[in-house]
Formats: sequence, structure tokens, C-alpha cells
Amino acid sequence: MGKILTISPDKCTNCRSCELACSFNKIGEFNPRESAVNVLFYEEAAISVPIMCMQCEDPACAKVCPVGAFSRDKNGAVISDPKKCIVCKLCISACPMGNISVSSATKKIVKCTLCDGDPSCAKVCPSGAIKYEDANTGNISKKKIIAEKFKDLFAEVE
Repeated sequence: MGKILTISPDKCTNCRSCELACSFNKIGEFNPRESAVNVLFYEEAAISVPIMCMQCEDPACAKVCPVGAFSRDKNGAVISDPKKCIVCKLCISACPMGNISVSSATKKIVKCTLCDGDPSCAKVCPSGAIKYEDANTGNISKKKIIAEKFKDLFAEVE
């Protein structure tokens, strides 16, 4: 098994360092709008949650892409090929996590690529809410449970 990103919402301090590191890694600017991770604050529950691509086993973004721009790289990241992508935005609608966007700077799809196997979000997270760790049965199960909860939550919002 390879490595996976895991999130622990109970550890998130809402510092948003992950958003800044991600945007800087992608476009060389500190601009959370260009980030592939978004921290959502749920006031009622007093919890912040880093929302990011879960690198789905059977990615909906890849299924709906009319030009086959999505593939999986050597690190297990589902990536979009900017040479193939026509920015139709179907992947944005299909993502159950709601975490694909279009860059206002580059006019290309913004999606987590795991920073080529060295995710900046996990490196800068001061509380350990985001980790890039060896995949094992326990953290894969936890990741799936969290993804399902957020998928259900986002379905209710729509």
C-alpha cells in the first residue's frame, strides 16, 4: 500500500496554513482561492474541517470527463492533464467532496495532486489535522467513513 492523506477534524485549529501552502505550491502566491484544500468552519459544532480531494478509488471526476483528462499518477493521486482538459467543469459538479475548482489565475482545473508525493498541506499543518501517512486498513477505513459523512452532509446542503 502507498501513502494517503488523512484528516482529523477534531485537531484542526482553523489556521488555514494548509490553504496558503497549497496555493503557493500551485501558483507561487498565497491565495486561498487557488488552493485545492478548503477549511470550512461549522459554527454550531465549533469545529473546522479541512476539505480536500480524497483520491477516490472510483473517482466521479474521471467518470464524467468527456475527454479522459483524468488519470492516476505514481503516488495514487487522481490528476487532470491540462493538455487534454477543456475546462467543461463537469468534474466540479461530479465531485462528492465539492473540492475541484477552476483557477482564476490559470483558467485550469484546481485539484489536489498530492504535490507529487510530498503534500505541502500536511507538511505545514501545525496541529496534525492533515497527515500524509502510510496507508493501512485502519486509516483507509477512517478515511472512507469521513468521506461518506461529508458526502452525505454536502448532499443535504444542495
